[in-house]
Amino acid sequence: MIIKRKWKVGELARQTGLTVRTLHHYDQIGLFSSSDVTESGHRIYIEADITKLQQILSLKQLGFTLEEIKETIDNPNFNPIGVIKFQLETVKKQIGVQEQLYSRLEGMYELLSNQQEVQPEQFIKLIEVINMSEKYFTQEQLKKMKKQTEHFSSEEKKEIEKQWSELIANIRTELEKKTPANHPGIIKLAKRWQELTNKFTGGDPEIIKAAERFHAENPNNPLLYGVDGELYKYIQKAMSHI
Repeated sequence: MIIKRKWKVGELARQTGLTVRTLHHYDQIGLFSSSDVTESGHRIYIEADITKLQQILSLKQLGFTLEEIKETIDNPNFNPIGVIKFQLETVKKQIGVQEQLYSRLEGMYELLSNQQEVQPEQFIKLIEVINMSEKYFTQEQLKKMKKQTEHFSSEEKKEIEKQWSELIANIRTELEKKTPANHPGIIKLAKRWQELTNKFTGGDPEIIKAAERFHAENPNNPLLYGVDGELYKYIQKAMSHI
């Protein structure tokens, strides 16, 4: 004889990681209720309820609202296998993104570990860190930036790093001197900034716009390696006069 398992609300909450309050809320909105109750009125969940709860949580993880989940599950054409398949595909994509992120982080760690004496104001390193964020760049843009740098030799990369370091230092000096952003000397530095940027972006306006948004939304992020919010606004103001 097969004994079918049953769960009280507290037991189900502990085993699933949900709160009793959440389960009560699902019941109140008609999304998920227990199939049985005790004589004293306590909820009792059966195996079929567990199956439904899994479907609800899968849809919730996929971004469905509770109202949308209720409508989906109540639909007679609802296919639970399709939900699992879609969730598998979503998780697979997420794993791929995390693997790419790990690879970039690992490369960054090795770079910083092996070149501890090098000043961090290096645009190439900045690009590597920016590339980690899918929030700012599309896959196509990341591939384009990577392709832009593939033809650089080690010597060329070191020279470009040096040029960036010197450029940022020069801009900061003028900023501290309170030189107006429309001064010819600052505009010249801004043009140089633009030239070096184009080496990595190919002059693509959408990539440049994404990079600018990254800077604007992360003004004091230590990953910007010396290009803080004040300096970035200063050089952007100078570029408006080019």
